[in-house]
Amino acid sequence: MSKQQPPAAHVQPAQNGFSLISNGKLLALYSTMLKCRMIQGRIRILFRQNNFTGNHSPAVGREAAAVGVAIDLAPEDTVAPPPGDLIPCFINGLLLEELFGGLSHPIAPSPGIAARLKIAVDAAMANKLNKNNKISVAFSTGEPASLGPWHQALSFAGLHGLPMIFVSWMKSIPLKTKACGFPAITVDGNDAVAVYRVASEAIAHARKGNGPTLIECQRWKAGDPILTMEKYLIRKGLFTKDYKAEVAAAFNEELDAAIELAEK
Repeated sequence: MSKQQPPAAHVQPAQNGFSLISNGKLLALYSTMLKCRMIQGRIRILFRQNNFTGNHSPAVGREAAAVGVAIDLAPEDTVAPPPGDLIPCFINGLLLEELFGGLSHPIAPSPGIAARLKIAVDAAMANKLNKNNKISVAFSTGEPASLGPWHQALSFAGLHGLPMIFVSWMKSIPLKTKACGFPAITVDGNDAVAVYRVASEAIAHARKGNGPTLIECQRWKAGDPILTMEKYLIRKGLFTKDYKAEVAAAFNEELDAAIELAEK
């Protein structure tokens, strides 16, 4: 399961200052990012072997943005990922066997970005009317052709103060949110901790009925988000290679079982 607590790293905690994020949450961020990368690796292999024929959009390098935003969402929240990218849905609780099963045996064509945004916006409107504390999160595709639907969704969400979060990657959605009436926050898309802090505020903002937020995840410098997180955990005394191997070995078994079910 994507939201299970990871095994604790076998190291002594460092005494290097107060953190608003618990050590357990930091390890959960890292382990979930690692699992997302492993899923994408397996999908890439299966596509090469022609085991999968569906639509898949590689999300390697965007793990910090996806995990930082989605890890604390509730299962009842609505997630609108880019077409072909199920990683945000996995983070929010999609079972591995369902993820691989959908890729191996697609029942219907994957809905386009306009349809996905409509689902997210409609859910957000219903959530606002029902005052149920649920939110919607929409992730950008980074494609110029998606700008029209995104502008429409952002304008509508801003006009009606919907409980939504929009996530763009490397400013792939150049929007003027001041005209839409809600804030845009720029963050380092390689830094899971930074994304998580911003997303936590945006989620609380939306659940309180204060309207939407746009999170712009940029890559200000080259680097791998997983390695960046490892270095951060090392500085805090929370990471060892044995810990990484333990997480990877356990998740590899889950992947094997899920793929076997999908192939059947």
